[in-house]
Amino acid sequence: MTPSHFRLFARTEQAALLDLPWALQLEDWPEDRVVDIERGIGRHVVRFVELRGAFFALKELPPRFAAREYRLLGALEDKGVPCVEVVGVVNDRTSATGEELPAVLITRYLEFALPYRLILGREALPAPEPSIRAALSELLVRLHIAGFFWGDCSLSNALFRRDAGALSAYLVDAETSELHDRLSDGQRRHDLDIAEENLAGELHDLAAELGREVVDDPFEFAASVRTSYDELWDELTRDEVFSLGEGHRLEERLRRLNELGYDVEEVELVSSGDEVRLLLHSKVVEPGHHRRRLKHLTGLDAQENQARRLLNDLTRYRTWLERTGKKPVSDTAAAGRWLSEVFEPAIAAVPQELRGRRAAAEIFHELLEHRWFLSERAGKDVGLAETIPSYVEKVLRPAPDEKLPAL
Repeated sequence: MTPSHFRLFARTEQAALLDLPWALQLEDWPEDRVVDIERGIGRHVVRFVELRGAFFALKELPPRFAAREYRLLGALEDKGVPCVEVVGVVNDRTSATGEELPAVLITRYLEFALPYRLILGREALPAPEPSIRAALSELLVRLHIAGFFWGDCSLSNALFRRDAGALSAYLVDAETSELHDRLSDGQRRHDLDIAEENLAGELHDLAAELGREVVDDPFEFAASVRTSYDELWDELTRDEVFSLGEGHRLEERLRRLNELGYDVEEVELVSSGDEVRLLLHSKVVEPGHHRRRLKHLTGLDAQENQARRLLNDLTRYRTWLERTGKKPVSDTAAAGRWLSEVFEPAIAAVPQELRGRRAAAEIFHELLEHRWFLSERAGKDVGLAETIPSYVEKVLRPAPDEKLPAL
C-alpha cells in the first residue's frame, strides 16, 4: 500500500485539523468523527466536525474550485460582507491505496445561525417571514456594492441570524461567484434572475417535502426579494438634483442612508447654473453604520438592527444621566457607564446555561421588548430588574439553543 498524504493550508486550528482522517473521502468518515447539522441542499459532499469545542464545515470539491472559493470567501471577509469564516483548504489528498481524492474547503460554523429549512419548517417563525426576504435582498445589495457576483443566490447558500426581531443573512457558498472591481447593470440583473429562479424552486421543493405551503406564493416571494433589492439599491445609488439653496436636501439624503445602516465615504457634487447634482457611487457606500458606532463606543459586536436598538437604549440612558446629573455627559462617558451599569449586569443576570439560546445583543433586545410588554400591562416602567426573571422563565428558557447546531 502507498502511504497516504495531504497538504493542509489553514489560518487557525492547524494542530486539531491534522488529526482528521484525510485519507478517506468525506462520505466514508466514521460516525464518531462527524456531527449531524441541518444544512441546505448542495451538489458536493459536506460534513461537520467538532474540534476543541468549535464546529467546522468541510466541503469536498475539485482542487481548483476549492482554492478559488477559499480566496473569494477571504476577500469577502476583508470587505466586511456577511459570510462564513474560511479556515483552510486541504489539497493533494491520496488514500491509503494511492487514489487521488478531492480537495476539502474548511469553514467555521456560524454560531446562532438558522438555515432556511429550520426557519420555514417551524410552525412559529423566529422572525416575521418578510424578514427573510429583506435579509436576502440586503445581502445581495452588499455583495454587489463589493463588486461580488454571487452566481447562485439561493436559500440553501445562505444562513440567517436573529437581528433584533428581524434577520440578517450570511453567504455560505461561493462556488460560482466572481469578484470584480465593479459590477455592470447587466451582471447585477443576471444575478437577480438567478436568485428569482432558485428561490421559487427551493420554496416549492420545501413545501412538497413538508406537505404544506411554507409561503403564500413562492414566485411572489422571489419577486419581492428583487423588488426590495431594487428599492434599496436605488436609495443607495440614485442621483439627486436640487437647487443651490437646498443644502438641507443633501443632509436629509445622508441621514436617510444612516438610518438604513449605511455610511457614505464621499459624495460628488456637480454644479450647473442654479442646480447641484448629487452623485452617489456604490463603491463609496459602506454598510454597518450602527454596528461601527456601537463597536467604537462600547466594544460590542452586534448585528445592524441589534446595534441600532442598543444605541437607542444608550441614548435613553444618557438622557437620564443628564437629567439626574444636570450637566451634559459625553458619548464616551455615557457608553462606559451604560455598559458597566446596564448591559453587562443584565446579561450576567441570565443563568449561564441559558446564554447560548441567543447572542448577548439579541438577549438584551428581547429584554427591552419584554420590559415594554410588562410596562404596558402595569401602566408604568417596570425596569430591567423586574423584567429579567420574567423574561428568563417565559421567553428564554422555553427557547431552543441556537448558539450550537442541533446535534
